[in-house]
Amino acid sequence: MLAERARLLNYAAHVDSPAGRDHQYRSASQTRGRLRLLWDLVFGWIRFIRHFARNVYAIFGIFLLSGAAIAIVCTWAFSEIAERVRAGGTQSFDNSVMQWMAAHQSPRLQTVMLEVTSLGTGTVVTMIVLIAGLFLWLNHHKHSAILLAAATIGGIVLDELLKIGFNRPRPEVFKWGTYAVSSSFPSGHAMSSIVVYGTVAYLAARLQQNARSRILTMSLAAIIIILICLSRLYLGVHYPSDVLAGLVIGLAWAAFCMAMLEALQLYAKYNEPQMLEDERPAAKGASPST
Repeated sequence: MLAERARLLNYAAHVDSPAGRDHQYRSASQTRGRLRLLWDLVFGWIRFIRHFARNVYAIFGIFLLSGAAIAIVCTWAFSEIAERVRAGGTQSFDNSVMQWMAAHQSPRLQTVMLEVTSLGTGTVVTMIVLIAGLFLWLNHHKHSAILLAAATIGGIVLDELLKIGFNRPRPEVFKWGTYAVSSSFPSGHAMSSIVVYGTVAYLAARLQQNARSRILTMSLAAIIIILICLSRLYLGVHYPSDVLAGLVIGLAWAAFCMAMLEALQLYAKYNEPQMLEDERPAAKGASPST
């Protein structure tokens, strides 16, 4: 027993020594392989957050800055796409993709795509938001319900303003497979899908304790979003640049809203505990119930 304890003490001393730390760093570098630089950035960011973990206002700012950073980067990407679209820089690529879609039309696949694209229509999206919002509200997640409503309404308003501002005509490469109104840029289906399905998946993942369940939830949402975007191209009502712009600006708005919720929760935990009565986290190992 004493020998085993001495061995453990010697190992701990070796690990804490400069030589031991150097060995750990080299082992980690070998494990990370070609992604070592990326992992160094990730772990550096985690260490930075941990350094300020006891300062609630610093963490509050980190959440807000992270959400704002994603929003700014995505907004910049959207502006780049919009500038190229206005200058006609994407038209050749857009037409090539649409012509490929026209050459691969089939009645059966068109029927499938009609069903898929209906998942992004205003009626379906509104029902999803109402049902999810009601579920969250009744299960004492009122802040999450408010976030979902604000993200959805804000996304709709932003999409309409952008469509009016750009007023891009819809494609006329081949006969549309569905009815479409308003202008083409950006894609309202793409934007609403990433805002609504992305936000719902994020809020659902917050209530789950199992990492696999969270990954599955987010993956399912990503698949739905991708299929909706593809359906708009296959049915001939949007150019690829329309869809990409809708995804980018939708992600910007959704990310900012999510960061706001996380920051609000953190602020309430340390400054307004009574606010958390309207946002009770799920019990560990249990699922929320109505």
